[in-house]
Amino acid sequence: MKFKPFRLAVGTSLISLAIAAVIAAPRNADSNPLQVRISPVAGKVGDLQGAIEVVVTNTGFKAVRVPKWELPSDSPEKPLFRVSLNGKPVAYEGMLVKRGLPEAADFVVLPPGGSYRAVVDLSGSYAMEKSGAYEIEMISPLQHASLSDGRMLRDFRNSPMVLRSGKARVWVDGLDVLGAAKSGSNGKGKPGSGDTVVNGVSYANCSTTQIATAGDAVIAARNYAENAKNYNFSSPGPRYTTWFGTPTTQRTNLARNHFASIDAALDQSNGEIKINCKCNQNYYAYVYPTRPYEIFVCKVFWKAPLTGTDSKAGTLIHETSHFDVVAGTDDIVYGQSGAKNLALSNPDSALNNADSHEYFAENNPFQN
Repeated sequence: MKFKPFRLAVGTSLISLAIAAVIAAPRNADSNPLQVRISPVAGKVGDLQGAIEVVVTNTGFKAVRVPKWELPSDSPEKPLFRVSLNGKPVAYEGMLVKRGLPEAADFVVLPPGGSYRAVVDLSGSYAMEKSGAYEIEMISPLQHASLSDGRMLRDFRNSPMVLRSGKARVWVDGLDVLGAAKSGSNGKGKPGSGDTVVNGVSYANCSTTQIATAGDAVIAARNYAENAKNYNFSSPGPRYTTWFGTPTTQRTNLARNHFASIDAALDQSNGEIKINCKCNQNYYAYVYPTRPYEIFVCKVFWKAPLTGTDSKAGTLIHETSHFDVVAGTDDIVYGQSGAKNLALSNPDSALNNADSHEYFAENNPFQN
């Protein structure tokens, strides 16, 4: 991940902090027992790094199990923070990971009264090059979090509870003040030094066998995208409502545009699409949303079927939808069950969820 230093000013005239714990201690069965507090961490004099301290506390009477990726860290795998400058959203530039169901080792357990603390350098994953007063808020859906008695953390709509902080305002001396050049590249993923191009697709760090397998997945993903693009969004049926919920003209137009963009992205054949086989993590795949069209495929990808539910082809649909220049989707929930519940409870969020797009394209089991 690229590193973009910034300085957090700590003078009283340059920083204002508003911390509001909007999740209170539980009073009934529907309350979220987790409370989160965020605050800036001052660096040493002359230190160009700034950081945010996040403390999550279990205020309930039972232990809480939370997947690690739903808690903050300095190696984020999804955008847990909403960052804005002068009222305008700041782009997330970190990883977006497609993963399977969590295993026992993936959970952090918070006992009653226990806390989880992390210090996060937001400049490493958000576009914070400009100087100014940034507003920061943590928002993390707790899809697989549960209490020690087995109850999932669900709200009255049966949706995952949300771990939400108050807002902090911090002054940042960005690169426009420091005079440094922006590091990293948001290039289009065209073949670079060392890349292998086969049938119009670039490959990096891939064996001959991996190139052949991933090439088949690209072809299958293109077929999925073409089929999804040609769906009759003017008269949506069960296939649409299962994954995207109640249709409206605005929603169906957005879905149509998303799949047209996914199809156009995957149809590129001059090396723009890059499959990078370097990842050795227990993920399906991941991308950086501001860096089209490079897709890092990981361990679970190679074990997945070519087509069908959570397939290689579907994974490429999922990851392509993440790119800001395509559909700019997020990972709100994972899995078919989570995606179906999201369509029922929050159709607008379903249209921003990458797995929802994947399952619509895979269409398994088949629906009209």
